[in-house]
Amino acid sequence: MEKNGVSAMERRRRRVIVRILGTAGASAFVLLGLYAVSSGRGEPVRTGGGVASVADEAPGRLVEDFNYPQADKILAERGFVLKRGDGHIALADCVSGTGQLELLARDQGKVCFDVTGDSGWLTMEIPAVFSFKGNDYSTTIDMTVGEEEKSFDITKNTWTPVGESTDPESRDHALIEIRTTK
Repeated sequence: MEKNGVSAMERRRRRVIVRILGTAGASAFVLLGLYAVSSGRGEPVRTGGGVASVADEAPGRLVEDFNYPQADKILAERGFVLKRGDGHIALADCVSGTGQLELLARDQGKVCFDVTGDSGWLTMEIPAVFSFKGNDYSTTIDMTVGEEEKSFDITKNTWTPVGESTDPESRDHALIEIRTTK
């Protein structure tokens, strides 16, 4: 039966097209949101972690797994491990005067991180860290030496001695976590 000159078959076809377009639009919206959240600055999300699909759920959702993007590549190129984070602390090229967090490690030289948002966290394994420069954020770092774990509050906008430079035995300390808050 035709209604307003449109057959029932045509109305069903239009409803299916509208549903498909609606689902595609919603999916694009979710992906754009994940893109902005996981990069922390609207930059492209790198492969190698970051977003994983949830199995056995319809219509198929995406879930942040907090793994650091391209961690294997960073290990191969830089020699240290970045594990997990919330996307608000990200490895960066060192640029003076930009408010980055900076650290000095005996085997790595200077390593820098950009910080965004009101708070952030990043876990890693960077060996032989001995100094850390804060920025405008309140920053705490956790380090390990042997079986011992130590925390250091970082002075804002200046270098703070950490790890082996504060240890009476000058033992190597590995940086394992950075936490920031505004």
